Amino acid sequence: MRDEFVDDVRDAPPPDPVAALRLIERQRAEAIRRLSPDPRLYHWPWGFAWLIVFGLFFLRYGPGGRTFVAMPDWLPLAVLAVAMIAVTVFTAVTSSRAYSQISGESARRGAWYGYAWFIGFAGLFATLARINPALPPDLRTLAWSAAPVALTGVLYLAGGAVWLDRNLFVLGAWISGSNIVGVVAGPGWHSLVAALAGGGGMLVTGWLLHRAAVRATRRDEPDGGEVSG
Repeated sequence: MRDEFVDDVRDAPPPDPVAALRLIERQRAEAIRRLSPDPRLYHWPWGFAWLIVFGLFFLRYGPGGRTFVAMPDWLPLAVLAVAMIAVTVFTAVTSSRAYSQISGESARRGAWYGYAWFIGFAGLFATLARINPALPPDLRTLAWSAAPVALTGVLYLAGGAVWLDRNLFVLGAWISGSNIVGVVAGPGWHSLVAALAGGGGMLVTGWLLHRAAVRATRRDEPDGGEVSG
């Protein structure tokens, strides 16, 4: 009888209300950390992909038709197609997995948003492949550079509107504005703008949002414990 009493006491909640509150807050902070998608998983793959892809476009198809680094004509386009497909699939899978742990409307929004990336880029590449032969060489390069950037900006804007996420909406506006500037500047210059302003902007955004999430989680922890990341 006495042993049963001891087991019941050990399994009981903390008798101190303050200790119980700290336990609840610690568990809540851990749940938020585990369920919230890491911003770097969304922004860094696109940032690195854009730096590489549009960097190749700029080196091969520079302003005024200048070639800074000799390479096959097909190489930048091939890298663009492979990189965009790979990153799009990664984004869709990451979004679906992140929200698979959540039920209800939020889960559906996250999953459908991930599918929107894949479906949107599939349609875009099918369209570009169809109209590509009818365009002059300089406009062909500009179309393959500007169209994926434009779609990415729109998807970020849509994501920010769906979740009322100011950071995501601002990033979408930044990418869209940079794309417009690059298109107006013309072939060659657009690739440079997309690589530096677009790719670099996503890398910086991912880092800033990750640091902000880490600081927020630390504030939520009652004992001020460290959070890895």
